[in-house]
Amino acid sequence: MRYDDRRTAGRLLAEGLEELRGQDVVVLGLPRGGVPVAAEVARRLDAPLDVLVVRKLGVPDQPEWGFGAIGEHGVRVLNRDVIGEAGLTSAERGAVETAERAELERRVRGYRQGREALPVAGRTALVVDDGLATGATAEAACRVVRGQGAARVVLAVPVGPAHSVARLRQVADDVVCPQTHRILGSVGAWYRDFGQVPDAEVTSLLAAAAGPRSASPSDREVLIPAAGARVGARLVVPDGAAAAVAFAHGSGSSRLSPRNQYVATALNRAGLATLLLDLLTDGEAHDRHNVFDILLLARRLHAASVWLREETGLPVAYFGASTGAAAALEAAALSGSDVRSVVSRGGRPDLATPAALARLRAPTLLIVGSRDTQVLSLNRLAADRMHCEHRIAVVPGATHLFEEPGTLTTVAELARDWFTAHLGRPTTGTPPRRSA
Repeated sequence: MRYDDRRTAGRLLAEGLEELRGQDVVVLGLPRGGVPVAAEVARRLDAPLDVLVVRKLGVPDQPEWGFGAIGEHGVRVLNRDVIGEAGLTSAERGAVETAERAELERRVRGYRQGREALPVAGRTALVVDDGLATGATAEAACRVVRGQGAARVVLAVPVGPAHSVARLRQVADDVVCPQTHRILGSVGAWYRDFGQVPDAEVTSLLAAAAGPRSASPSDREVLIPAAGARVGARLVVPDGAAAAVAFAHGSGSSRLSPRNQYVATALNRAGLATLLLDLLTDGEAHDRHNVFDILLLARRLHAASVWLREETGLPVAYFGASTGAAAALEAAALSGSDVRSVVSRGGRPDLATPAALARLRAPTLLIVGSRDTQVLSLNRLAADRMHCEHRIAVVPGATHLFEEPGTLTTVAELARDWFTAHLGRPTTGTPPRRSA
């Protein structure tokens, strides 16, 4: 299998690293090509990202023959066998290290832009590159972080030769490589897009990863007047939020839904405010008629979005799950709603009225699991009634609740990208229709 690009490879690689979520992990990308991969891994694991700059110490006149490697903070690892075989003197070794140390420090300054290196001592160091060739750089990187005091070293790469992976298992505590091949060829052959990664992209990815973690979002429980009731909600507003997303949950769920909370947290990290709310009071929720009263739910959601816009001063979008997706579509179709975009997760848009689907102008993304076949068919039928910009995104291997490993993370990323791409006003004309 060929990866589309480094970001795609990072997302898939992270699926094999889920056991590290919640542990004391620092993700370290090898520049330059490994950093875009590492950025996606760090995002999916909710782990800090840093760059790991290592420089190989090559034998003079035979620079590809490495006698060691250096890293930050004066870390040096040496291969005594190579030093002896090459007959290197201490003066020769010192001259090579001085030159490589100067280049290492220059690159570190450029990439970090004054930020301190993330400490790895006592932590799990997750070293990430875009692929293995000989594995020499990855081996040096693992030895360097071990020298910096890492408690555990895990090497993760999307593709590599089987013999290099086997050898590196003797250096790292674990090696994760989804694709191993007896004969690899070039790493770039396993990517459709393997363009050179400029230093500016590395710097930008590191700055973006560092930025959201320094933010201190406002997080509070609120009561919102909404169409004849006061409904409970949780409002989270990150510093500098660009828009707010109101969530409408499905039947039998609530604002405490772990799936919606997971997606909301991902949106918060991307600089979006979120409002997780109950559209029914506790007493109302016991009546199944209310649970499927889509028009009532839509009126409540619309009222909550008006409150949200006034409270935050931000443009509003909707995220709906299951029956909540139908309510979101109905609410977005109301006159004067000014909703910027809608995302549905495992939604039932077929429960919205045909008139609402036809009136809808907010760009709409319908996310459905490939194994949720009945709901997928219902989404396709509903999409045929839409005249707004829309798309059906099918998540491979996912069932209705997206409980399979990695599938809910894919939902969060799709929603994040859709919302951030549609922060402008809803389309008022009739744009070309889009499908899966």
